[in-house]
Amino acid sequence: MKKRFLAALAVPALLAACASNTDSKPTTAMISQTDLATFNWVLNKVDGNELQLAEPFKAPNLQLSADLGANGHAGCNRYFGQAELNEGKLRIEKMGMTMMACPEPAMELERVMSTTLMDWSTATVAGNQLTLTGTEHTLTFTRTDAE
Repeated sequence: MKKRFLAALAVPALLAACASNTDSKPTTAMISQTDLATFNWVLNKVDGNELQLAEPFKAPNLQLSADLGANGHAGCNRYFGQAELNEGKLRIEKMGMTMMACPEPAMELERVMSTTLMDWSTATVAGNQLTLTGTEHTLTFTRTDAE
C-alpha cells in the first residue's frame, strides 16, 4: 500500500516537471548541410561592418556542394577544399588556394576570410544570411543561387 501511495504521488510530480519544461523557450535547431549546401554565400560584412571594396575587386564568396566540397573567392585568390560541419561549427580543412599577389586591402580581407574558414567557426543561418563566428572575426554572408 505504501508503494502505491508513493507512486501515486510521484506521477503528478513528474508530469508537472514535464509540463513546466514546455513553457521554456524553444531550442534553436542545429545547422545542417542542407542549410548551407548548393548556395553561393557572398560576404557582405566583417565584424559587423559593411564590406568596402575598391574597384575592380569583388566580394569574397563561399560555395558548398551537397557533400560540402568548398570553393570560392577569398578577396584576391580562389580557394577550394572539403568543409566539415560538426555540432553547429564549420571549417574547411586543408584549404588550397591560388597564389596571386594583390594590393593590401584585398590581401588583408583574404587573410581574415581564409583564417576564419580554416578554423572552427560557429555557423548560424537566419533567413538568407549565414554568419560564421570565429575566434577573431565574424563574417556575414548573403545567400544567392549557386553559380
